[in-house]
Amino acid sequence: MRIRLALGFIVALYAASAPAQSLYRWTDEKGRVHFTDTLPPAGAKGIQKRAPSSGAASQGAGTEPYALQVARKNHPVTLYSTPGCQGCAEARKLLNVRGVPFKEVSVSSEQQIEDLKKAVGANAVPSLIVGSQVQQGFDEAAYHSALDIAGYPKAK
Repeated sequence: MRIRLALGFIVALYAASAPAQSLYRWTDEKGRVHFTDTLPPAGAKGIQKRAPSSGAASQGAGTEPYALQVARKNHPVTLYSTPGCQGCAEARKLLNVRGVPFKEVSVSSEQQIEDLKKAVGANAVPSLIVGSQVQQGFDEAAYHSALDIAGYPKAK
Protein backbone atom coordinates (compact mmCIF):
# COMPACT_ATOMS: atom_id res chain seq x y z
CA MET A 1 0.00 0.00 0.00
CA ARG A 2 2.81 2.41 0.89
CA ILE A 3 4.59 1.64 -2.36
CA ARG A 4 1.48 2.55 -4.36
CA LEU A 5 1.07 5.76 -2.39
CA ALA A 6 4.72 6.70 -2.87
CA LEU A 7 4.57 5.84 -6.57
CA GLY A 8 1.40 7.92 -6.97
CA PHE A 9 3.06 10.85 -5.22
CA ILE A 10 6.14 10.64 -7.48
CA VAL A 11 3.97 10.49 -10.62
CA ALA A 12 1.97 13.51 -9.42
CA LEU A 13 5.16 15.50 -8.80
CA TYR A 14 6.51 14.62 -12.22
CA ALA A 15 3.25 15.56 -13.93
CA ALA A 16 3.15 18.91 -12.15
CA SER A 17 6.67 19.79 -13.24
CA ALA A 18 6.39 18.57 -16.85
CA PRO A 19 4.64 21.64 -18.33
CA ALA A 20 7.10 24.06 -16.72
CA GLN A 21 9.41 25.60 -19.31
CA SER A 22 12.47 27.70 -18.88
CA LEU A 23 12.42 31.31 -20.01
CA TYR A 24 15.47 32.93 -21.54
CA ARG A 25 16.49 36.59 -21.58
CA TRP A 26 19.24 37.35 -24.08
CA THR A 27 20.74 40.14 -26.17
CA ASP A 28 21.41 39.83 -29.89
CA GLU A 29 24.37 41.23 -31.81
CA LYS A 30 22.54 44.56 -32.32
CA GLY A 31 21.88 45.05 -28.62
CA ARG A 32 18.18 44.10 -28.72
CA VAL A 33 16.88 42.29 -25.66
CA HIS A 34 14.68 39.23 -26.26
CA PHE A 35 12.56 37.05 -23.98
CA THR A 36 11.89 33.57 -25.36
CA ASP A 37 10.93 30.11 -24.20
CA THR A 38 13.33 28.53 -26.71
CA LEU A 39 17.10 28.34 -26.54
CA PRO A 40 18.82 31.53 -27.74
CA PRO A 41 20.88 31.38 -30.96
CA ALA A 42 24.62 30.69 -30.82
CA GLY A 43 25.62 34.39 -31.07
CA ALA A 44 23.40 35.52 -28.18
CA LYS A 45 24.99 37.46 -25.33
CA GLY A 46 24.03 37.93 -21.69
CA ILE A 47 21.88 34.80 -21.57
CA GLN A 48 19.80 34.48 -18.41
CA LYS A 49 17.75 31.34 -17.80
CA ARG A 50 14.70 31.63 -15.59
CA ALA A 51 12.63 28.69 -14.45
CA PRO A 52 8.99 29.43 -13.67
CA SER A 53 7.76 28.58 -10.19
CA SER A 54 5.80 25.37 -9.75
CA GLY A 55 2.07 25.17 -9.20
CA ALA A 56 -0.80 26.61 -11.19
CA ALA A 57 -1.59 29.33 -8.64
CA SER A 58 1.92 30.71 -8.67
CA GLN A 59 2.55 30.32 -12.43
CA GLY A 60 4.11 33.59 -13.57
CA ALA A 61 4.19 35.00 -10.04
CA GLY A 62 7.32 36.98 -9.44
CA THR A 63 8.34 37.07 -13.10
CA GLU A 64 6.09 39.87 -14.30
CA PRO A 65 3.17 41.87 -12.93
CA TYR A 66 -0.34 40.55 -13.53
CA ALA A 67 -1.30 43.65 -15.55
CA LEU A 68 1.62 42.97 -17.89
CA GLN A 69 0.62 39.32 -18.26
CA VAL A 70 -2.95 40.31 -19.19
CA ALA A 71 -1.82 43.04 -21.62
CA ARG A 72 0.65 40.69 -23.30
CA LYS A 73 -2.00 38.00 -23.69
CA ASN A 74 -4.74 40.31 -25.01
CA HIS A 75 -2.61 42.82 -26.97
CA PRO A 76 0.71 41.32 -28.13
CA VAL A 77 3.27 43.86 -29.38
CA THR A 78 5.23 43.55 -32.63
CA LEU A 79 7.80 46.07 -33.85
CA TYR A 80 8.82 46.07 -37.53
CA SER A 81 12.25 47.59 -38.04
CA THR A 82 15.24 47.73 -40.36
CA PRO A 83 18.95 47.79 -39.53
CA GLY A 84 20.34 51.30 -39.11
CA CYS A 85 16.92 52.95 -38.76
CA GLN A 86 17.08 55.74 -36.14
CA GLY A 87 13.31 55.74 -35.53
CA CYS A 88 13.46 51.97 -35.07
CA ALA A 89 16.17 52.36 -32.44
CA GLU A 90 14.05 54.96 -30.61
CA ALA A 91 10.98 52.69 -30.76
CA ARG A 92 12.98 49.74 -29.44
CA LYS A 93 14.42 51.89 -26.65
CA LEU A 94 10.94 53.11 -25.62
CA LEU A 95 9.59 49.55 -25.44
CA ASN A 96 12.61 48.33 -23.47
CA VAL A 97 12.55 51.26 -21.01
CA ARG A 98 8.85 50.75 -20.45
CA GLY A 99 9.42 47.02 -19.93
CA VAL A 100 7.10 45.89 -22.70
CA PRO A 101 7.77 42.37 -24.00
CA PHE A 102 7.67 42.51 -27.79
CA LYS A 103 8.47 40.58 -30.93
CA GLU A 104 10.76 42.41 -33.33
CA VAL A 105 10.75 41.66 -37.04
CA SER A 106 13.82 43.04 -38.81
CA VAL A 107 12.64 43.63 -42.37
CA SER A 108 15.39 42.78 -44.83
CA SER A 109 14.03 40.33 -47.43
CA GLU A 110 11.35 40.72 -50.09
CA GLN A 111 9.13 38.25 -48.22
CA GLN A 112 9.45 40.27 -45.00
CA ILE A 113 8.58 43.46 -46.91
CA GLU A 114 5.43 41.77 -48.21
CA ASP A 115 4.60 40.57 -44.68
CA LEU A 116 5.09 44.15 -43.41
CA LYS A 117 2.75 45.56 -46.09
CA LYS A 118 0.14 42.93 -45.23
CA ALA A 119 0.43 43.59 -41.48
CA VAL A 120 0.47 47.42 -41.44
CA GLY A 121 -0.78 48.42 -44.89
CA ALA A 122 2.44 50.08 -46.05
CA ASN A 123 6.18 49.67 -46.37
CA ALA A 124 6.94 51.91 -43.37
CA VAL A 125 9.37 51.35 -40.51
CA PRO A 126 9.27 51.53 -37.68
CA SER A 127 5.78 50.14 -37.44
CA LEU A 128 4.29 49.11 -34.13
CA ILE A 129 1.37 46.73 -33.74
CA VAL A 130 -0.27 46.60 -30.31
CA GLY A 131 -3.04 44.02 -30.47
CA SER A 132 -4.95 45.16 -33.57
CA GLN A 133 -3.84 48.80 -33.39
CA VAL A 134 -1.15 49.89 -35.90
CA GLN A 135 1.19 52.87 -35.55
CA GLN A 136 3.40 53.71 -38.54
CA GLY A 137 6.54 55.75 -37.94
CA PHE A 138 7.89 56.69 -34.53
CA ASP A 139 5.80 59.06 -32.45
CA GLU A 140 6.57 58.73 -28.75
CA ALA A 141 3.18 60.04 -27.61
CA ALA A 142 1.30 57.73 -29.99
CA TYR A 143 3.32 54.71 -28.84
CA HIS A 144 2.62 55.49 -25.17
CA SER A 145 -1.06 56.02 -25.95
CA ALA A 146 -1.37 52.66 -27.74
CA LEU A 147 0.41 50.88 -24.88
CA ASP A 148 -1.72 52.67 -22.26
CA ILE A 149 -4.96 51.72 -24.04
CA ALA A 150 -3.78 48.09 -24.22
CA GLY A 151 -3.16 48.10 -20.46
CA TYR A 152 0.63 47.91 -20.41
CA PRO A 153 2.01 49.36 -17.17
CA LYS A 154 3.75 52.72 -17.42
CA ALA A 155 7.51 52.95 -17.02
CA LYS A 156 8.69 53.39 -13.44
